[in-house]
Amino acid sequence: MSDTTTTPSSARLLSTPGALGLADLVAIFDDLQFTLKCCEQLVAELARPRPDAVLVEALWVSALNSYARCFRAGDRGLGLTLDDVKATGVPGEVAEWHELLGRIRDFAIDGPVNPREAYSVGVSQTAAGRAAGIVITSAPRPLVDDVTVRQTGRLAFELSRLVDERIKDHQQKVFAAAARMTAEQLGALPAIEVTAG
Repeated sequence: MSDTTTTPSSARLLSTPGALGLADLVAIFDDLQFTLKCCEQLVAELARPRPDAVLVEALWVSALNSYARCFRAGDRGLGLTLDDVKATGVPGEVAEWHELLGRIRDFAIDGPVNPREAYSVGVSQTAAGRAAGIVITSAPRPLVDDVTVRQTGRLAFELSRLVDERIKDHQQKVFAAAARMTAEQLGALPAIEVTAG
């Protein structure tokens, strides 16, 4: 918040708990927006006749990671919670969907097996029934589907709206605290560059 309509070229660094909490909320919002963008690109890629499996996996895992990061409490405890998920108003079993996304992420990132293929090893036999050689087979696991991606994107969108409101409220409180500081107190704070973007 500022009393001018132009973007300043520099500012003073606030490191109060409120300012740090505001930075956390903005980071959560950014992660939700990244999740949403990944989902949008996934929908487009999955609509192609032959989706690129590498691109699909990269976007899906990135979306899952960004989404999961939003629920880490962090030092200031501003991470999203299951109650926030329920408060989105997204119809259906939204809490269960949220939990499922966590399990899918864990399988894709930390799972004990390859998330793309299931492998089996067998032995071929001669006509007499003796071992003739080793056979390795694989069965591809299905790519994420359009419905899953769209539901995840919808949840990320609704959570973004919720976080945006928190940012606005938090920003007003941080500005009110900064406005109470004297010019000397503000001048003693470290300067930071502001880039337009």
